[in-house]
Amino acid sequence: MPQTIGVPRETWPGEKRVATVPEVVQKLVKLGFRVAVESGAGDAANFSDDAYRAAGAEIINGAGALWNGSDIVFKVRGPSASEVNLLRTGGTLVSFIWPAQNPDLMQSLAAKKATVLAMDSVPRISRAQKLDALSSMANIGGYRAVIEAAHHFGRFFTGQITAAGKVPPAKVFVIGAGVAGLAAIGTAAGLGAIVRANDTRPEVADQIKSLGGEYIPVEYTEEGSGVGGYAKVMSEGFQKAQRAVFEQQAKDVDIIITTALIPGRPAPKLITAEMVRSMKPGSVIVDMAAEQGGNCELTEPGQVVVQHGVTIIGYADLPSRLAKQASTLYATNLFRLAEELCKTKDGVINVNMEDEVLRGTTVIKEGTVTWPPPAPKLSAAPPAAAKPAAMPAKAGGHGKPGAPASAKSTAIVFAVGVVVFCLIGVNSPPAFLTHLTVFALACFVGYMVVWNVTPALHTPLMSVTNAISSIIAIGALVQIAPPGDAARPEELIRWLAVAAIVLTSINMLGGFAVTQRMLAMFRK
Repeated sequence: MPQTIGVPRETWPGEKRVATVPEVVQKLVKLGFRVAVESGAGDAANFSDDAYRAAGAEIINGAGALWNGSDIVFKVRGPSASEVNLLRTGGTLVSFIWPAQNPDLMQSLAAKKATVLAMDSVPRISRAQKLDALSSMANIGGYRAVIEAAHHFGRFFTGQITAAGKVPPAKVFVIGAGVAGLAAIGTAAGLGAIVRANDTRPEVADQIKSLGGEYIPVEYTEEGSGVGGYAKVMSEGFQKAQRAVFEQQAKDVDIIITTALIPGRPAPKLITAEMVRSMKPGSVIVDMAAEQGGNCELTEPGQVVVQHGVTIIGYADLPSRLAKQASTLYATNLFRLAEELCKTKDGVINVNMEDEVLRGTTVIKEGTVTWPPPAPKLSAAPPAAAKPAAMPAKAGGHGKPGAPASAKSTAIVFAVGVVVFCLIGVNSPPAFLTHLTVFALACFVGYMVVWNVTPALHTPLMSVTNAISSIIAIGALVQIAPPGDAARPEELIRWLAVAAIVLTSINMLGGFAVTQRMLAMFRK
């Protein structure tokens, strides 16, 4: 019997997002599920009850009826104590949970014999990217952080020269170049600001530059990548060098956007009160880590405060401030999870703990706490090729394995080749030697320009392979319709020529199509 997915109204103060949208409801119904939505759940995100009905959802009045009638509950924020009580015993909950920060919530859900999948625990592996709600929300948060900074900043972001005077461009410093940081860099650069950024992982420097930012390094060598691509806690020596860089930037820039978070830990304090005092009056700090305590010592979570002439924005609901967009992306992440849970498309989920993605996402299974999950399996390294056994030294040789062939051996091989070639020439048609020579040269040229080139350069070779294909096509056409009074080829040769034309045409068409797609990547 198909299971029912329930979508309640979010009760967290100020939360405007909803866990599914009408467009995704249609897809969930096609997977075999029944979908129930609490009346008014999507109002704050501009999704009406009528839109949900039209998509195939049932509208339920009251949170109690919604929770009690749902086998699976999709939520954005973790449930409150009253919502845990409403959850059906043995039911399934999918939402943000943050198990490391909420041990009491974990125990309450385990007591209900629930199965809980945490969207903040989706493993950072390639196959799970479509479920990565953290990245979806961080992308929106980074964009919105720049918009909030622009709203509180007293000037244009872009520089202007007008009849009334010159306006310098704003200087923006982004701390952390994860998904949120990169979104902020791209948005600020698009508005015309001078953007600088820092991250503990030096490998993101190219990404920062590609978005129009300048990478500001810390002159201290230490690896900053943690498990799953997140940042890790750095040494005291690195932190001291980092503070010196931040102090210098704080005096020069107009806007600081902080995004630094370490999974399972409070947000590191990167912007001190002294740095805030050194900033120019009218400057802005957007602390995207405010919900976890903040990267700035003077941040007040959920509030906008002015300290020493600097506006410090500590909103904990940046994605919720773009509720329609955030709801759509989050609902898509949940739908992709539903596809993994219901591969049979019969409306019944199967939490397969042998699946690496589902195992990492599941924090409670039927009342048993399964968090933290085992470390993601890394792709096995290819086995080392067995070393060939050393050839025994031949009598009369130098006695060294791998020694180059002697001049006598080379002369014998060459002589045998000449004899074989002469025998073929004497007993073959006159035109055969010409064709054989062309074939040998073609094999050599093809090996040198295509096969012998590293795979990383195969795509730029598309024009070369198209040229070779054109030569093959011309040769095949000559075989099909020989010029002048030349004898018509045998039937087998004609059909081989036809096949050559068909295959080379496909290769040429594919080459031009791939080239066109490559060129399109560089167009805006």
